[in-house]
Amino acid sequence: MKKFLRPYLAFLLMGSLLTTTGCGGDDDPKPAPDNEEITTVTLTLEPESKGQLVAASSKDLDGVGGNAPVKTPLTLKPNTTYLATLTLLNENVNPPVEVHKEVKSEANDHQVFYTPSAGSLMTVTVTDKDAQNRPLGLAATIVTGAAGTGKLKVVLKHQKGTKAAAPGDATKGETDVEVEFDVMVQQ
Repeated sequence: MKKFLRPYLAFLLMGSLLTTTGCGGDDDPKPAPDNEEITTVTLTLEPESKGQLVAASSKDLDGVGGNAPVKTPLTLKPNTTYLATLTLLNENVNPPVEVHKEVKSEANDHQVFYTPSAGSLMTVTVTDKDAQNRPLGLAATIVTGAAGTGKLKVVLKHQKGTKAAAPGDATKGETDVEVEFDVMVQQ
């Protein structure tokens, strides 16, 4: 009887091992989103008529959900054309990483969207493009209207495989960074 029982138990043990190892969840780790760490966003504007540079920045070293970011507003002249440059940094490392260079090298997967709170305050036209002639947004032209106040939202989207032709689609992709600057257009 022992001779008959041993092969049966060995078969039962092997079967249960195969069954339990074949079960279970997906062991393949999900790929982490390829979002850039961005702590500081600076929008620098130069008047087309070669006046004084204007800059606004937002610095958030502890990230979303921590302390509020430290921001400076944009103060612009009415009815003026500005050439805008967006700088993105990760200042949580030493030396700081110039993330805008990485965004530019991966331009086919990124787009910056500019949304003024009031169209009469300013218009923004992206002037740089990726290799497929789609808007990137690290460079832009901003034309102010009459005096007033409002906000300018700046959003960098990571749109690997989903980036659309101009003007782009801000609903697609993952948000790498989103900031909102107070804007004053005054004499």
